[in-house]
Amino acid sequence: MAGIPGLVGTEHIGFTVPDLDEAERFFVDVVGCERLFSLGPFASDDGWMADHLNVDPRTVMRENRFLRCRTGPNFEIFRYETPEPPAPQPRNSDIGGHHLAFYVEDIDAAVAYLRSRGVRVLGEPTASRSHNEGQRWVYFLTPWGMQLELVSYPDGKAYERDPSIAGRLWHPGDPTA
Repeated sequence: MAGIPGLVGTEHIGFTVPDLDEAERFFVDVVGCERLFSLGPFASDDGWMADHLNVDPRTVMRENRFLRCRTGPNFEIFRYETPEPPAPQPRNSDIGGHHLAFYVEDIDAAVAYLRSRGVRVLGEPTASRSHNEGQRWVYFLTPWGMQLELVSYPDGKAYERDPSIAGRLWHPGDPTA
């Protein structure tokens, strides 16, 4: 198989937030992650920040916190201070747009829970079609506008029954993955 030698999987996802305390409260108290530890601050008087992180050399990484979110990848959340104002939160349609998706066993119960916590849920769960038939999904937003998603397919997806597709996508509820 081609690719990075020794690749095992995704270890963590890192993202920058405007307020670490708010982000930690959301991911721990609402989503259900666990905070493990933090690092920082870190700054450099030379070009290290630009060379290693592709940021302005005067940028200061105030702190980063590490969270474990059940059986998925770990999260590394950052707060930076930059010489210029930060760019706005990208939408999915923007270059660099992204979202984090959480697998849940019961999407209706998960949506009701989020709404009870005052979380903005975007619409109602949507049934997928084609290869993803069997999956339902819905987007929701963090307090600072970061896009997250819930997905659920307790009976599998249509592509899994197609003998012409050799592999399967990984998901946290699949003990054979």
